[in-house]
Amino acid sequence: MSRILILLYPLLFCGAAMGQNNYDASLISKDLLPHASAIVRNDDVSVDVKDLDNVIYHEKKAITVLNKNGDELAHMAIFYDKNIVVRYIKGLAYNEYGKIITRFNEHDFQDESAGDNSSLFQDERVKHYIPSITQYPYTIEYEYEVRNKQTLNLDSWIPIPATSLAVEKSSYTFMCKPDFNIRYKEINIPGKVVTAATKDGLKTYTWQIAQIKAFRDEPYSPNWRQYLSRVIIAPERFSYYGIPGSFTNWEQLGRWEYDNLLKNRTSLPDQTVRYIKNLTADISDPKLKAKKTYEYAQQKTHYISIQVGIGGYRPFLASDVDQHGYGDCKALVNYTQALLKVAGIDSYYCVVYGNTDEKLSMLDDFASMQGNHAILCIPFKNDTTWLECTNQQMPFGFLGDFTDDRTVLACTPEGGKLLHTTKYSTEQNLEKRKADFILNEAGELTGNMETVFKGTNYDERNTVIEEAPVERIKHIKKYYPINNLEIEKLEFKQDKSRQPVTTESIRLSAHEYSAVDDGKIYFSLNSVDRYTHPPKMVRNRQMPVYINRGYTEEDEINYTLPKGYHLISEPLSVTINKPFGSYSGIMIPDGNKLIYKRKFQIKDGTYAKETYQELVDFYQSVVDADNYNVTLVKN
Repeated sequence: MSRILILLYPLLFCGAAMGQNNYDASLISKDLLPHASAIVRNDDVSVDVKDLDNVIYHEKKAITVLNKNGDELAHMAIFYDKNIVVRYIKGLAYNEYGKIITRFNEHDFQDESAGDNSSLFQDERVKHYIPSITQYPYTIEYEYEVRNKQTLNLDSWIPIPATSLAVEKSSYTFMCKPDFNIRYKEINIPGKVVTAATKDGLKTYTWQIAQIKAFRDEPYSPNWRQYLSRVIIAPERFSYYGIPGSFTNWEQLGRWEYDNLLKNRTSLPDQTVRYIKNLTADISDPKLKAKKTYEYAQQKTHYISIQVGIGGYRPFLASDVDQHGYGDCKALVNYTQALLKVAGIDSYYCVVYGNTDEKLSMLDDFASMQGNHAILCIPFKNDTTWLECTNQQMPFGFLGDFTDDRTVLACTPEGGKLLHTTKYSTEQNLEKRKADFILNEAGELTGNMETVFKGTNYDERNTVIEEAPVERIKHIKKYYPINNLEIEKLEFKQDKSRQPVTTESIRLSAHEYSAVDDGKIYFSLNSVDRYTHPPKMVRNRQMPVYINRGYTEEDEINYTLPKGYHLISEPLSVTINKPFGSYSGIMIPDGNKLIYKRKFQIKDGTYAKETYQELVDFYQSVVDADNYNVTLVKN
């Protein structure tokens, strides 16, 4: 998926001279050591807004790495592009006693593109440095300065950017002229801002924290934005690479984006205009007309990441996308919007936080440059429709788990509007499986299995579907824990309606699926969908339990047993109901048939931290039930 380039640069402050502090690791308070892999000894950060197109960022930071897990926390990465200049970098490394063991400067940093393999054009680069020290503990002290030529997107202060990191002390100072007004939002900051004026008349805002213990990395924790400290700053008046503007709320910000970054970029060649009008001429239903247009855009274009232009925020012209047939998320949204406009369909260009693992929303009460992706919204009456424009296989009106259930910013001619994308419920996110298996007395298994995927599970098999037939079979075998599995036939069908469904059909066999010994047959009852490990135990948990997305699994397997054998195992019958989920697994003997039914459901939400032990126990019960073994004996 594409991302709208938002530059969050580490900062710097010129404090005491390098090498004049005592970084002996034994001086670290023992209170800061629990759960810590590294300790920030001191971090002085300042932002000096000298003018609307001249911002100086400074940082001087010392971090002590306690063990191998803390090496990444000492990784220095400084991002820059043609509008951001790295003025200098220097640093020192110390041993556990605080003695200098090496010096480094900008020449020791690797300098490379900050793009990924899908980026066609990319003008963002990164200088980064990882100390090659293996004797722990050690300390890295570094200092650098960066100049930025815009004031729209000001760096946030995040003094604890990761779990397993404790802080002895850290400070952040924002300096500006008296007529440069800012808004700020404090999140989980122990103290309040201190404002003052310097001798030369500059306004200063200063935040400080000290003696902050490390947060432990705990499974099922909320997104770090909910519990780690940060200060977000937004200007009231700014210049963005030569484009002036001002805002204090989402409506004003969205209007500025529309007027300055999006407006007058949807013109299309006459030939394309005529084609779209002819394509939709006989369609009266606006939704069907939009669907036809969207599918044309999917066939016409493909996604390539392009992080250039005005800060990576402005999309390419629709006419350029039409000519070349590719674009990033911004360009493809703008192009699809242009096509819809020709078809007489109004739509909104929307900025969103795209993330599969966590649903990240715009902050309702604080307007600022947020988000990393773009999608399209069609505001049909009583049926708002969302379009993902970077995926050529995505059904019309379906978003998937990258942008579902979160607040986004719609940029419209009337101004910015905060909207909420589609939420797919626990019941809608369904994986439903039906299998008919025959087991013979040699322990061989044959049969057919059909699985349907709905909701955010719809595209779960897309990577398999896109592969060649031979690779498909290799890939699909990894999903099913069936001993000696052989796939004799594999088919996929995708219904791309408004409630899309993927159907997977398999004909399979498995020799020596069951163990056969002395007139008895042993096999696993749940051979297609089972959990093997519960979440790890965490004592004295600090974070609430967060489940990002609910889902439902339903399985039914009908076994035909070999003639002359009967069941001697106690039939499985397990039912568990918890606030965060439920499970049922039952086994029904029926003559020479054995019917297994399983339903597993997890409900999204935030639960008290005390719930975690209950969650672990729940999953352990699921693991036990899913791994139930059956014993048959010959009559």
